Amino acid sequence: MITGKTLITGVIGHPIEHSFSPPMHNNAYKLMNMDYKYVPFHVEVENLKHVITSAKTLNIKGLNVTIPHKTTIIPYLDEIDETAEKIGAVNTINFKDGIAKGYNTDGIGAIVSIEKYTSLKDKNIMIIGAGGASKAITFTLLNKNINQLIVANRSKDNAQKLITNLKNQTNFENIDFINIKKTDNVIDDVDIIINTTPIGMYPKDEVAPPIKTDKISSKHTVMDIIYNPLETQLLKQSKKQGATTIPGTHMLINQGIKAFKIFTGKTPSYESFEKPLLKHLQG
Repeated sequence: MITGKTLITGVIGHPIEHSFSPPMHNNAYKLMNMDYKYVPFHVEVENLKHVITSAKTLNIKGLNVTIPHKTTIIPYLDEIDETAEKIGAVNTINFKDGIAKGYNTDGIGAIVSIEKYTSLKDKNIMIIGAGGASKAITFTLLNKNINQLIVANRSKDNAQKLITNLKNQTNFENIDFINIKKTDNVIDDVDIIINTTPIGMYPKDEVAPPIKTDKISSKHTVMDIIYNPLETQLLKQSKKQGATTIPGTHMLINQGIKAFKIFTGKTPSYESFEKPLLKHLQG
């Protein structure tokens, strides 16, 4: 039941119908006996400028931010976390003492997911794609004492922009570009592969993986940030090759848990997020 004491958090996006965040957060609130509700808010681009003032007026405690607002929301914030500022994107806003502060939990969500399966220290990592998700994950990776980062992308220009940005902000130099069609040339030297592209996402989940999987083996750990379907073609084929595979649900859950803690100061269980998410994904 919602009362005058109920605290509100939520997510803004355009569109917003696809969001799986409400069932995850609300299930955790229920299990933890917290008088909170998490609400999806449809915010069109032209109305974004009103969001922060409106949220403060309505005493909203926290907002997640999804496509297409992760970058364009930044000018309206009062403060921004150092990591989010360097990434150049915000997916979480906390409201406290009249201050709206932006964070980015995508990168840490990916790191926590990978480290459940393997160490990142001294590893050679290939990330597929050079978009927003790639930027968040790679920036966070470079703080984990990895050995090498390879950016596989179709467009060299976009990849080089990402690489230059990463080098300037982290002083990590061992970053290289490879054309996405030539990844076979470096697979043997790679330990961890992360797909950040939408290739393989529902409803186009039967298309070929973004890279060839012939040379993937049991030495590899392969993560796909796509969570619908639960197992992409990349993960299916990598598993057949003996690789350890990590579905996108892991990153989605772990970034959400981090946002939940930013909003409330409390950490929900992994299971409290996972159960409703799997229920929704499995229909």
